[in-house]
Amino acid sequence: MKWRSLGESSPGTDTRPLREIFAERKELIAKYVPAETQAIHARSVAELQLRRLAVNILSVGSKVPEFQLQDHDGKIASSSDLLAKGRLVLCFIRGRWCPFCVGQMEAMNLVLPEIAEAGATLAAISPQTVQQSFFMRDQHKLRFPLLSDAGNKVARQFGLSYRVPEEQKTVYQRVFVNLPLVNGNGDDSWELPIPATYIIDRDGTVLYASANEDYTERPEPQDLLHLLGVGKGTTS
Repeated sequence: MKWRSLGESSPGTDTRPLREIFAERKELIAKYVPAETQAIHARSVAELQLRRLAVNILSVGSKVPEFQLQDHDGKIASSSDLLAKGRLVLCFIRGRWCPFCVGQMEAMNLVLPEIAEAGATLAAISPQTVQQSFFMRDQHKLRFPLLSDAGNKVARQFGLSYRVPEEQKTVYQRVFVNLPLVNGNGDDSWELPIPATYIIDRDGTVLYASANEDYTERPEPQDLLHLLGVGKGTTS
């Protein structure tokens, strides 16, 4: 239930753009993962894209729902407490078993000083248990809260949750990604959020929203910093 790329010597030290990190991980997957397994994942992404889930997420200008979730230490963290500190960068991720979630979180961890410079804070939400969030934060030396959204209740309010297709579920079970165990919801729902990143103003208004049915695509941290008023952003 962890990911470490072949070239990493220690977590959180890769300063390349996220797209380059992801390109490397995609190359490793193409090299080592059976073609039929890759095809299953591709079909699952295509199915979600046909459903246009990312189009119907909580959008810019909306008010975020209030929530209270346990963090990686089992302490209650509320949306109101997070927003009292300033603007909030909020990432929805699948879990510590996902190499792309790990890569994104390590990349976001590196820009924490700039996020703070902009008067903002960072938090991530996933359906994984508090224990799994603790392991992820400890293993990857993350310095921001990881919040556990049991049953994807908050993700559902943001319009992000979906049920894993049966053929992809079989693949995950084969490689020991047992979501009912990892997520601890006890109802065999096999639900996940599509990855999403929000910037939320202090009053709870969504200033920026990005989601993608393709879990291998995430916003560049430098672009988020630019939106927060620091950094220069990236060029595609």
